[in-house]
Amino acid sequence: MFQRWSRPNGYRDVLAVSLPLVISMASTTVMLFTDRMFLANYSLDAIAAATPAGVTNFLFMSFFMGVGTYVNVFIAQYVGAGSPERAGAALWQGIYWCLLSGLCLAALFFIAPPLFGAVGHPDKVVGLEVTYFRILALGAGLGVLGPTLGCFYSGRGLTRPVMVVNLLGAAVNIPLDYVLINGVWFFPRLGIAGAALATVVAWAVVIALFAGLIFTQENDRAFAVRRSWRFDRNLFRRLMRFGLPNGVQFFLDMFAFTFFIIMIGRLGRDELAASNIVFAIDMLAFLPMIGFSIGLSTLVGQAIGRRRPEDGVQATISTLHITLLYMTLVALSFVLIPGVLLDLFRTHGLSPSQFRPISDTGVILLRFAAIYTVLDAAAVVFSGAIKGAGDTRFVMWTMLITSLSVMVIPVLVGIEYFGLKLYGAWVFITLYVGLLGLVFWLRFRGGKWQRMRVI
Repeated sequence: MFQRWSRPNGYRDVLAVSLPLVISMASTTVMLFTDRMFLANYSLDAIAAATPAGVTNFLFMSFFMGVGTYVNVFIAQYVGAGSPERAGAALWQGIYWCLLSGLCLAALFFIAPPLFGAVGHPDKVVGLEVTYFRILALGAGLGVLGPTLGCFYSGRGLTRPVMVVNLLGAAVNIPLDYVLINGVWFFPRLGIAGAALATVVAWAVVIALFAGLIFTQENDRAFAVRRSWRFDRNLFRRLMRFGLPNGVQFFLDMFAFTFFIIMIGRLGRDELAASNIVFAIDMLAFLPMIGFSIGLSTLVGQAIGRRRPEDGVQATISTLHITLLYMTLVALSFVLIPGVLLDLFRTHGLSPSQFRPISDTGVILLRFAAIYTVLDAAAVVFSGAIKGAGDTRFVMWTMLITSLSVMVIPVLVGIEYFGLKLYGAWVFITLYVGLLGLVFWLRFRGGKWQRMRVI
C-alpha cells in the first residue's frame, strides 16, 4: 500500500488530479442537497416536485453535457502526445457544441406541461414540476457550457482551478437559493421557482469565472485558446464520433433513474417523497464519484497519448482502491445514522409522527442505497478508465441493454401489471448498478481499450 502511494499513477497522483474534481462535485452535491433541504422545509409538495423535475431537466442536459465534456479526453490525449497547441482547438469545438445545446434545451420549455401531465402525479405537484423544469430548461445551455470550459484544466490534469470555480459557484447558489425560496430581506418569496433561478445564476457565474481564467494571452501562446476559435470540421467530426456515444451513455443512465423516479410516483406521494429524499442523500456519494471518474479518464487519456497504457492500468487500480474506501464509509453512514440524515428533510410544521411513515420507509431505502453505492464504485471507475481511451461505443451499448433489460422494463411491467411495490422496485435498481460494475470490469480486464486513441 505504501509503495502504491508514491509510485507513478499511484494514490498520490490520483488524488492530486481527482481530489479537486471530487471537491468540485461535492460543491455541486451540496448545492443540490441544500436546494432539496430548503424545499423540503418549505413544503412536502415542493420536494416531491423538485427531484422529478430536476432529474428530468438533467436527463436532457446529460446527453449534451456528455458530448461537450468529452473534450476532456481530447485535451488529455493531446497533452500526453506532446501537442498542447491543439487543446485550444478542441475546446472551441466543445463550445460550438454547447451553443447548439443551449438552443435545443431551451426549446424544452414548451413541452413541460404535457410531459409532466402524463406521468400521473398529483395536480399540485405537476404544476410545481412544470415551473421548476421550465426555468432550468431556459438556462440549461449555461449548465452544459460550464463543465465543458472546465475541461481545459481537467484534461491537462490541473484540476484546482476547476475546484475553485465550482466552489465559488456554490457560494453564490446556496445563500441565493435560501433567500429566493423563502423571501428573505428584499427578495420575493418564490418557492420552487426561486430554487431554479438560483441554480441558473450559479451556472452563469461559473462560466464568467472560467472565461476570465482561460482566454488570456499566456494561454493563447501555449494552447492557442484564442487563435483556434475557427470551426474545425475534422476535429468536430471526431468529437462527435467519440463524444456522441458518451452523451448517449450518460443520457441512458440518467433516463433509467428518471424513469424509476416517475414510476415510483405512481405508488403514492409518501413513496415518492421518501425515494426523492434518499436519492438526494445518495448524491453525497454519487456526484463526488464522478470527480474520480473524470480524473481517471484524464490520467488514462494522457497515458494513451504517451503510448503507455500500462500507466492507465496503474491509475485505474489506485482509483478503485480509493473509491471503494470512500463508498464503504458512505454506506456505513447510511446504515448507522439514517434517522439523522432523513430528519434534515422534515418539512416545517410536520410533526415527527406525521413524518414517521416517510422516515421509516427512508431507513429501508437507505439500506438499499448502501449496497448499490459500493457496487457503483466499480461501475464508475472501470467505465471512466475505458472512456479515457475512447471506448465509448461499448459503454453506450452496455448502458442501453442493461438499463432496459434490468431496470426500465422490469419496473414498468412490475408496477403496472404485477403490483410491484416500493422495495421490490429498489431491488432492480440495485441489480442494475451491480451488473454495470461487472460488465465494465470484464471489458477493462480484456484490454482492448489499451489499443485505442481519439486523436
